[in-house]
Amino acid sequence: MFRGKKYKESAKLVDRSILYDPADAFDLVCKASKAKFDETIELHVKLGVDSR
Repeated sequence: MFRGKKYKESAKLVDRSILYDPADAFDLVCKASKAKFDETIELHVKLGVDSR
């Protein structure tokens, strides 16, 4: 599969063998950003809290 130059540069920054904590993951996403528009991040968290 063909990958672009920007994708390849961003992929070099990520080590897929380790689990990043949220702060480091956010910093990594910001460093890997190459888009020419405002990007957004969506986060879903299941807290397991009973709302009653």
